[in-house]
Amino acid sequence: MANLFAATSTTDEVLSGVNLQGKRILITGVSAGLGVETARSLAAHGAHVIGAARDLTKAEAATAQVQRDASENGGSFDLVELDLANLKSVRACGDELVAKAEPFDLVIANAGVMATPFGHTVDGFETQFGTNHLGHFVLVNRIAPLMGTGSRLINVSSSGHRFSNVDLDDPNFERTPYEPFVAYGRSKTANILFAVAFDERHRERGVRAAAVHPGGIHTELARHLDPAQLQSIIDQLNKQLPGEGKAPFQWKTIPQGAATSVWGGVVAPADEVGGKYCENCHVGHVVADDVIINAVSEGVREYALDSTMAAALWKKSEEMVEESF
Repeated sequence: MANLFAATSTTDEVLSGVNLQGKRILITGVSAGLGVETARSLAAHGAHVIGAARDLTKAEAATAQVQRDASENGGSFDLVELDLANLKSVRACGDELVAKAEPFDLVIANAGVMATPFGHTVDGFETQFGTNHLGHFVLVNRIAPLMGTGSRLINVSSSGHRFSNVDLDDPNFERTPYEPFVAYGRSKTANILFAVAFDERHRERGVRAAAVHPGGIHTELARHLDPAQLQSIIDQLNKQLPGEGKAPFQWKTIPQGAATSVWGGVVAPADEVGGKYCENCHVGHVVADDVIINAVSEGVREYALDSTMAAALWKKSEEMVEESF
């Protein structure tokens, strides 16, 4: 079953015949795009889905179809407030979930920002690293006791991890000139390394973790990008791809983009994806750090799966958030 799907597979195709009744799933970033579709597809197969979002009014409007599909198929859907750029909000959300003492079979760390102007979270962290990594780091670790044998963590990363490894000496760009995509790359590499470290720490008790790349999709994530700049990148890609024997670049639909999250979360064998980076509904192959690959090629950089770096990032993250896990 794990190898039947590919880049164009959709959430409904991946979940065909899958019954998720009785499963409890937490998804961050359910106010738009991939988060909404991920929640919809899982709730439509009977899961009890808890969606986390910063703006609950926006999320309620965006998830009307999620509610309908859930009620029609034996699932359910609820919302909780979560601002990943504010650790007070993150801890309050985590504490609320822990207080309810209801277990999670799957946690999908989906929310994120991309290529933002230079800025800081409420707690003083560079915006992308603080939101995409540190917010999820605190939330997931706080609710980890709710994840029992057979449960999984899926961190939504990106091929953008190839823009940069993490910089544990200067995570907030205090000495390094700020580049939006370098910062994005650092945060997405951190998402993968966090999955690697979490998997190493919890696999003995039957809890696994993986990172996924959704693919190129039109969502709100690109709100900070100049459309002309984005089109220029695509035009350049389409000049390169024929020479590599590849078809022109095509955007994925949102159901295709969310497919790898649900594949890795509930369909693929745990031992196949645990501690790995997945894309297009399969485990991604490792590409040496010095090999040149274009933006839409498959593959994960060696540095993003390095267990020593994963452990160092964990330690640095604990120091930054002033909390040990």
